[in-house]
Amino acid sequence: MDHAADTFRTDLMTITRHVLNEQSRHPESRGDLTILLSHIVLGCKFVASAVNKAGLAKLTGLAGETNVQVPQGEEQKKLDVLSNEVFVNALVSSGRTCVLVSEEDEKATFVDPKLRGKYCVCFDPLDGSSNIDCGVSIGTIFGIYMIKNQDTVTLEEVLQPGKDMIAAGYCMYGSSCTLVLSTGNGVNGFTLDPSLGEFIMTHPDIKIPPKGKIYSVNEGNAKNWDTPTAKYVEKCKYPTDGSSPKSLRYIGSMVADVHRTLLYGGIFLYPADKKSPSGKLRVMYEVFPMSFLMEEAGGQSFTGKGRSLDLIPTDIHERSPIFLGSSDDVEEIKALYAEEAKKAGSA
Repeated sequence: MDHAADTFRTDLMTITRHVLNEQSRHPESRGDLTILLSHIVLGCKFVASAVNKAGLAKLTGLAGETNVQVPQGEEQKKLDVLSNEVFVNALVSSGRTCVLVSEEDEKATFVDPKLRGKYCVCFDPLDGSSNIDCGVSIGTIFGIYMIKNQDTVTLEEVLQPGKDMIAAGYCMYGSSCTLVLSTGNGVNGFTLDPSLGEFIMTHPDIKIPPKGKIYSVNEGNAKNWDTPTAKYVEKCKYPTDGSSPKSLRYIGSMVADVHRTLLYGGIFLYPADKKSPSGKLRVMYEVFPMSFLMEEAGGQSFTGKGRSLDLIPTDIHERSPIFLGSSDDVEEIKALYAEEAKKAGSA
């Protein structure tokens, strides 16, 4: 007797079912966001497949060009180009977008009026691409906004504060393919089941611990840090309250570092420094989506001056410092910046 039917589970929460459930919370919705998200999910599946066979398909070599962040000198890989094309095509063909902002494209892409919808999607198609050749986890980051008038959309309408975002997520391509998503009602994680070709919910209602034991920062930049950052990292290593030191974990791929922070707690830091006075991470498709997810999971995100999601960008590739993670840990760095500001004010 064949028991295959007995072992096949029909109660799995797929990402499609989850998004439809979220849609049902809003009787006035027409399913536009659901359709858009399904196209993003399809793009993630395609890139996951390409990443898995990148070495075999010779996709890891240089594409002979650099991405738009020239000062950073980041070499663009063939896989970067492919991933960008995949997401641009998926988003345009959804019929639900009117403008796209990609880390790989210098200018925003305005969708043909015949194919336009009411959403703007900002995305980094392949974050951490410098790690491709050594097999470290890389990922896609995206944030979604609504545009008031899709027919006359301008670049100014795209430059919205992060708090106006309606959905955000990332997909991490590593030992497994994990997609973390929020539509403003908590954060959920899904893992791609290759046998089904479907993302299954594996991390329901993610809540970051209020305090963590890990800090994540590139200590190679330590000589250029400002005083609050230097003091905070010193405190992580040599706590004065009798507690154990925090562990340093730094992968160098934002998606992987933030994913670990979200699950285990702690803090991820990419501060401004003398070398990068405006910070290094891009506001619209790195800082905003990750800050949105962190806040939805009960954490905080801070720029060194204020809440990250309150920033109003003036350029689609603008950069910002960022400190995000467990609420208590971010409070500590906020206190150090407040102390520094107070000293500067009384000087």
